[in-house]
Amino acid sequence: MELNIKGASKGEILKKLFLSTLYLSAFTFGGGYVIVTLMKTKFVNQYHWIDEEEMLDLVAIAQSCPGAIAVNGAIVVGYKLAGLTGVLCSVVATVIPPFVILSAISFCYAAFRSNLIVGWMLNGMQSGVGAVIMEVSWGMASGIVKEKQYLSIIIMVAAFIANYFYKVSAIVLILLCIALGVILTLYREKKAGKNDRSTSQDNAQKGGSL
Repeated sequence: MELNIKGASKGEILKKLFLSTLYLSAFTFGGGYVIVTLMKTKFVNQYHWIDEEEMLDLVAIAQSCPGAIAVNGAIVVGYKLAGLTGVLCSVVATVIPPFVILSAISFCYAAFRSNLIVGWMLNGMQSGVGAVIMEVSWGMASGIVKEKQYLSIIIMVAAFIANYFYKVSAIVLILLCIALGVILTLYREKKAGKNDRSTSQDNAQKGGSL
Protein backbone atom coordinates (compact mmCIF):
# COMPACT_ATOMS: atom_id res chain seq x y z
CA MET A 1 0.00 0.00 0.00
CA GLU A 2 1.39 3.37 -1.04
CA LEU A 3 0.71 6.46 1.05
CA ASN A 4 1.17 9.84 -0.60
CA ILE A 5 3.21 11.60 2.06
CA LYS A 6 2.50 15.05 0.62
CA GLY A 7 -1.26 14.64 0.89
CA ALA A 8 -1.30 12.67 4.15
CA SER A 9 -1.86 14.09 7.62
CA LYS A 10 0.93 13.91 10.17
CA GLY A 11 -1.10 11.41 12.18
CA GLU A 12 -1.33 9.06 9.19
CA ILE A 13 2.40 9.37 8.55
CA LEU A 14 3.28 8.67 12.19
CA LYS A 15 0.93 5.68 12.35
CA LYS A 16 2.37 4.15 9.19
CA LEU A 17 5.94 4.97 10.29
CA PHE A 18 5.40 3.34 13.70
CA LEU A 19 3.80 0.18 12.30
CA SER A 20 6.42 -0.15 9.55
CA THR A 21 9.45 0.21 11.83
CA LEU A 22 7.81 -2.02 14.46
CA TYR A 23 7.25 -4.73 11.83
CA LEU A 24 10.78 -4.45 10.44
CA SER A 25 12.34 -4.57 13.90
CA ALA A 26 10.20 -7.52 15.01
CA PHE A 27 10.90 -9.73 11.99
CA THR A 28 14.47 -8.75 11.13
CA PHE A 29 17.37 -10.96 12.20
CA GLY A 30 21.04 -10.30 11.63
CA GLY A 31 21.75 -6.87 13.04
CA GLY A 32 21.27 -3.23 12.17
CA TYR A 33 22.60 -3.47 8.62
CA VAL A 34 19.70 -5.74 7.71
CA ILE A 35 16.99 -3.46 9.12
CA VAL A 36 18.51 -0.43 7.40
CA THR A 37 18.53 -2.23 4.05
CA LEU A 38 14.93 -3.34 4.59
CA MET A 39 13.98 0.25 5.44
CA LYS A 40 15.21 1.11 1.97
CA THR A 41 12.96 -1.55 0.47
CA LYS A 42 9.97 -0.41 2.53
CA PHE A 43 10.22 3.38 2.32
CA VAL A 44 11.79 3.75 -1.15
CA ASN A 45 10.47 0.86 -3.22
CA GLN A 46 7.12 0.18 -1.56
CA TYR A 47 5.87 3.50 -0.13
CA HIS A 48 7.90 5.88 -2.32
CA TRP A 49 8.28 8.27 0.62
CA ILE A 50 12.02 8.74 0.01
CA ASP A 51 13.91 8.63 -3.26
CA GLU A 52 16.96 6.42 -3.90
CA GLU A 53 19.57 9.17 -3.56
CA GLU A 54 18.09 10.49 -0.31
CA MET A 55 18.07 6.99 1.15
CA LEU A 56 21.74 6.53 0.30
CA ASP A 57 22.49 9.76 2.17
CA LEU A 58 20.41 8.67 5.18
CA VAL A 59 22.13 5.27 5.30
CA ALA A 60 25.53 6.99 5.16
CA ILE A 61 24.54 9.22 8.09
CA ALA A 62 23.24 6.24 10.08
CA GLN A 63 26.45 4.27 9.51
CA SER A 64 28.76 7.15 10.39
CA CYS A 65 27.10 8.05 13.71
CA PRO A 66 27.95 6.27 16.98
CA GLY A 67 25.42 3.87 18.43
CA ALA A 68 23.30 0.99 17.18
CA ILE A 69 22.85 1.31 13.43
CA ALA A 70 19.22 0.12 13.58
CA VAL A 71 18.37 2.97 15.95
CA ASN A 72 20.42 5.45 13.91
CA GLY A 73 18.56 4.38 10.79
CA ALA A 74 15.22 4.84 12.55
CA ILE A 75 16.29 8.30 13.72
CA VAL A 76 17.30 9.63 10.30
CA VAL A 77 14.30 8.13 8.50
CA GLY A 78 11.88 9.31 11.20
CA TYR A 79 13.29 12.83 11.14
CA LYS A 80 13.14 12.95 7.36
CA LEU A 81 9.48 11.93 7.30
CA ALA A 82 8.00 13.63 10.38
CA GLY A 83 10.61 15.69 12.22
CA LEU A 84 11.31 15.16 15.93
CA THR A 85 7.95 13.44 16.48
CA GLY A 86 8.89 10.99 13.74
CA VAL A 87 12.23 10.32 15.46
CA LEU A 88 10.50 9.46 18.75
CA CYS A 89 7.90 7.32 16.98
CA SER A 90 10.36 5.30 14.89
CA VAL A 91 12.90 4.81 17.69
CA VAL A 92 10.27 3.52 20.14
CA ALA A 93 8.92 1.15 17.47
CA THR A 94 12.45 -0.09 16.70
CA VAL A 95 13.36 -0.72 20.34
CA ILE A 96 10.15 -2.44 21.50
CA PRO A 97 10.54 -5.84 19.70
CA PRO A 98 14.14 -6.62 20.75
CA PHE A 99 13.40 -5.42 24.29
CA VAL A 100 10.40 -7.74 24.60
CA ILE A 101 12.10 -10.70 22.90
CA LEU A 102 15.34 -10.43 24.89
CA SER A 103 13.40 -10.04 28.13
CA ALA A 104 11.52 -13.26 27.37
CA ILE A 105 14.66 -15.13 26.32
CA SER A 106 16.52 -14.07 29.47
CA PHE A 107 14.07 -16.09 31.55
CA CYS A 108 14.65 -19.19 29.41
CA TYR A 109 18.37 -18.75 28.68
CA ALA A 110 19.43 -22.10 30.10
CA ALA A 111 17.01 -23.96 27.82
CA PHE A 112 17.96 -21.97 24.70
CA ARG A 113 21.70 -22.22 25.30
CA SER A 114 21.97 -25.95 24.63
CA ASN A 115 19.01 -26.43 22.27
CA LEU A 116 20.19 -27.99 19.01
CA ILE A 117 17.10 -26.92 17.04
CA VAL A 118 17.55 -23.29 18.04
CA GLY A 119 21.16 -23.49 16.85
CA TRP A 120 20.04 -24.82 13.45
CA MET A 121 17.46 -22.04 13.17
CA LEU A 122 20.07 -19.37 13.85
CA ASN A 123 22.45 -20.86 11.27
CA GLY A 124 19.68 -20.79 8.67
CA MET A 125 18.88 -17.18 9.54
CA GLN A 126 22.51 -16.21 8.93
CA SER A 127 22.29 -17.48 5.35
CA GLY A 128 19.08 -15.56 4.75
CA VAL A 129 20.55 -12.40 6.26
CA GLY A 130 23.55 -12.60 3.92
CA ALA A 131 21.25 -12.91 0.92
CA VAL A 132 19.15 -9.90 2.00
CA ILE A 133 22.19 -7.68 2.51
CA MET A 134 23.66 -8.75 -0.84
CA GLU A 135 20.40 -8.06 -2.73
CA VAL A 136 19.91 -4.55 -1.34
CA SER A 137 23.61 -3.67 -1.61
CA TRP A 138 23.56 -4.76 -5.25
CA GLY A 139 20.49 -2.63 -5.91
CA MET A 140 22.00 0.49 -4.34
CA ALA A 141 25.34 -0.02 -6.11
CA SER A 142 23.57 -0.57 -9.44
CA GLY A 143 21.81 2.77 -9.01
CA ILE A 144 25.16 4.54 -8.67
CA VAL A 145 26.52 2.77 -11.76
CA LYS A 146 23.42 3.51 -13.87
CA GLU A 147 23.61 7.21 -12.97
CA LYS A 148 27.28 7.17 -14.05
CA GLN A 149 28.53 8.70 -10.80
CA TYR A 150 32.12 7.82 -11.64
CA LEU A 151 33.70 9.32 -8.53
CA SER A 152 31.24 7.47 -6.28
CA ILE A 153 32.01 4.24 -8.15
CA ILE A 154 35.76 4.73 -7.60
CA ILE A 155 35.21 5.44 -3.88
CA MET A 156 32.93 2.39 -3.54
CA VAL A 157 35.41 0.02 -5.21
CA ALA A 158 38.39 1.47 -3.31
CA ALA A 159 36.57 1.13 0.03
CA PHE A 160 35.67 -2.49 -0.73
CA ILE A 161 39.25 -3.38 -1.69
CA ALA A 162 40.67 -1.63 1.38
CA ASN A 163 38.25 -3.37 3.75
CA TYR A 164 38.14 -6.84 2.20
CA PHE A 165 41.72 -7.36 1.03
CA TYR A 166 43.72 -5.05 3.31
CA LYS A 167 41.49 -5.31 6.41
CA VAL A 168 41.27 -1.55 6.85
CA SER A 169 38.84 -0.77 9.66
CA ALA A 170 35.32 0.15 8.55
CA ILE A 171 35.43 3.07 10.99
CA VAL A 172 38.53 4.48 9.27
CA LEU A 173 36.92 4.07 5.85
CA ILE A 174 33.71 5.77 6.97
CA LEU A 175 35.63 8.73 8.42
CA LEU A 176 37.69 9.06 5.23
CA CYS A 177 34.56 8.95 3.07
CA ILE A 178 32.92 11.58 5.28
CA ALA A 179 35.92 13.88 4.90
CA LEU A 180 36.01 13.30 1.15
CA GLY A 181 32.28 13.92 0.87
CA VAL A 182 32.56 17.23 2.76
CA ILE A 183 35.44 18.37 0.54
CA LEU A 184 33.62 17.45 -2.67
CA THR A 185 30.39 19.11 -1.53
CA LEU A 186 32.17 22.34 -0.62
CA TYR A 187 34.00 22.29 -3.96
CA ARG A 188 30.78 21.77 -5.92
CA GLU A 189 28.98 24.54 -4.01
CA LYS A 190 31.88 26.91 -4.58
CA LYS A 191 31.92 26.04 -8.28
CA ALA A 192 28.14 26.46 -8.54
CA GLY A 193 28.41 29.84 -6.81
CA LYS A 194 31.01 31.01 -9.32
CA ASN A 195 28.82 29.88 -12.21
CA ASP A 196 25.82 31.73 -10.76
CA ARG A 197 27.83 34.92 -10.35
CA SER A 198 29.19 34.60 -13.89
CA THR A 199 25.68 34.12 -15.26
CA SER A 200 24.41 37.14 -13.33
CA GLN A 201 27.24 39.31 -14.65
CA ASP A 202 26.57 38.18 -18.22
CA ASN A 203 22.88 38.97 -17.85
CA ALA A 204 23.71 42.38 -16.38
CA GLN A 205 26.05 43.17 -19.27
CA LYS A 206 23.42 42.10 -21.79
CA GLY A 207 20.84 44.25 -20.04
CA GLY A 208 23.19 47.24 -20.01
CA SER A 209 23.95 46.90 -23.70
CA LEU A 210 20.23 47.01 -24.47
